[in-house]
Amino acid sequence: MASGRDHDRATLACSLPMGLLTSLWLGWFNAALTTLAFVVGGLWLSPDLDVRSNALRRWGALRWIWWPYRRLLPHRSLFSHGPLIGMALRLVWLSALTLLIWKAAASLLAPAFPTPSQAWPDLVSALRHHPRTLIGILVGLEGSVWLHLILDGDPLPAECRKPWRRNRRR
Repeated sequence: MASGRDHDRATLACSLPMGLLTSLWLGWFNAALTTLAFVVGGLWLSPDLDVRSNALRRWGALRWIWWPYRRLLPHRSLFSHGPLIGMALRLVWLSALTLLIWKAAASLLAPAFPTPSQAWPDLVSALRHHPRTLIGILVGLEGSVWLHLILDGDPLPAECRKPWRRNRRR
């Protein structure tokens, strides 16, 4: 299992190759966003947010937002380190908090600040017209998770592994 410093170094070292590879598929602008998402995913949205880690320390004064996540998910479980599932849960958690804060700010600053329901059509329209941007960001975030799992030595959490033995009758 790699240390936090090793995870950080590998994330930074692999970010440029990740961007170059995705530029062939998504174009340079979206590859830059993929690279940025890869770095953010590896340094701030790491699967190790459920323990005391460099990623958790990087949140500084906002590290308290991960307290429920840390209490509910056991370390290296399918829900923290699982491919697709782990990052999806972290993104859902951040999105829910962002939505709550946005709604609170919109209610306090009513006419000057748009509510989420007012801004939602614009966001959906932007994603509909630029799907490669969303794909690039999601590929970067998930790529950082896979790098983390590979560095830990086992790409799948224990819950995903099945014994490959067949039951034989003798």
